Amino acid sequence: MKTIGLLGGMSWESSLEYYRAMNREVSARLGGLHSAKILMNSLEFGELRDLMRAGEWDAIGHRLAGAALTLERAGADFMVIGTNTMHKVAPQVADALSIPLVHIADATAEVARSRGFGSVALLGTIFTMEDDFYVGRLAERGFTVLVPDEADRKLVDRVIFDELCRGELRDGSRAEFVRIIEDLAGRGAQAAILGCTEIGLLVRPGDTPVPTLDTCGIHAAAAVEKALS
Repeated sequence: MKTIGLLGGMSWESSLEYYRAMNREVSARLGGLHSAKILMNSLEFGELRDLMRAGEWDAIGHRLAGAALTLERAGADFMVIGTNTMHKVAPQVADALSIPLVHIADATAEVARSRGFGSVALLGTIFTMEDDFYVGRLAERGFTVLVPDEADRKLVDRVIFDELCRGELRDGSRAEFVRIIEDLAGRGAQAAILGCTEIGLLVRPGDTPVPTLDTCGIHAAAAVEKALS
């Protein structure tokens, strides 16, 4: 079994889910007392959030690349960035490494394609919904990507940072997310990508008839697949 390098803490709420999902996937596949081999470097998210607000993405990339190198030197065989938004600096991280990086958008695209979806809604932070690093990567793989209107993008972003990253799961916010997902389905989305690794904590299967793609679980499963290959 290969060792997974996990850049975590962004937020630590979703990092808990990554750890749980990876170990459950290994246990399901191998049985017995088997568990995942994981090296995690948990970053201080408050400092990174300040840099995000300031638009200092080069500094963020430098920090994540340094953290990833620490894991490579410690014995990680490949890298996972445990957050959608920070894949904005994934090229900078990948360039610093001599080991592969498993990209969350690629893993999500594979699952979406395998389930026959060609048009998808995307919910995430403002950066994920508006910047090209995620939407463009999906579009390059043939997907039509629909995002909420400006007011709803701001709502989703606020809930992520002010609630979900703090461990707050509010029924009112869940209802708003479901409304947004179903509005986008009405515009033609066949499924909704929960493109922030905390959203899957709020919107669960069964909350909406629209199929949802939980990027945290998908990314974790892709990491396990690579670890066991």
